[in-house]
Amino acid sequence: MWINGVAAATLPASDRSVQFGDGCFTTARVSDGVIEFLSRHIDRLQRAASVLRIEGVDWAALEQEMVLAAGQQQEAVVKAVVTRGQGGRGYSVAGCSAPTRIVSVSAYPVHYHAWRKQGVKLALSPVTLSKAPLLAGIKHLNRLEQVMIRMHLDQTEANEALVVDTSGCLVECCAANLFWRKGNQVFTPDLSQSGVDGIMRQHLIRVLEATSPRGVHIVSEPPSTLSDADEILICNALMPVLPVNQIDNQYYASRRLYDFLLQNC
Repeated sequence: MWINGVAAATLPASDRSVQFGDGCFTTARVSDGVIEFLSRHIDRLQRAASVLRIEGVDWAALEQEMVLAAGQQQEAVVKAVVTRGQGGRGYSVAGCSAPTRIVSVSAYPVHYHAWRKQGVKLALSPVTLSKAPLLAGIKHLNRLEQVMIRMHLDQTEANEALVVDTSGCLVECCAANLFWRKGNQVFTPDLSQSGVDGIMRQHLIRVLEATSPRGVHIVSEPPSTLSDADEILICNALMPVLPVNQIDNQYYASRRLYDFLLQNC
């Protein structure tokens, strides 16, 4: 792990990421020493920092640190975190002028290889996501809802959670975005109120808009809309795409969309 370019494993307790979750992050896949979609990961962090009004980040240094972390890895995960840096006890950001950069590298989740062949099972989570349009879409450091979703998921036999917001509309999974197909039409949840607009979600939407006359329908629908879906898949930057075989007692067999998108990841 590197903190502001220096090998280190500890962070001052006064850092605002510790005190308030004041920051953002991204998680990238490394293949043969190269970070996939690197520029988009940097763009994502910059957008989140802009929303959070974190200024003064040395983006060139962060990108170089990510590249160096990935350089000797055949298959791995690089995580980059930007915090507002150290500050006082209260909420005010006055005096916070030195953002903190954190880069770490870890092993790739090898179970994704098996899941691409076997497919995955989803379970509807009882934990709902709050609506927060100001923060919707970005990957900020306040992930307590996801921690609670994961805690419940670990008590089931499912591989991932199906998550709705407080209005009962589909949003995403615990750590992935969601797509489904009905005939030749493809759908994905509206993330304007909550959820994370992932790198792979953005990429798949671009692919579908370029190759399908119908593009992608961005909708606010309850989980019942999946009952007559022909196909469901989930995605994130690491997976990158996985077919869904089952949601609770509903089964799905088609992989037409999955096979097409996997070739374009």
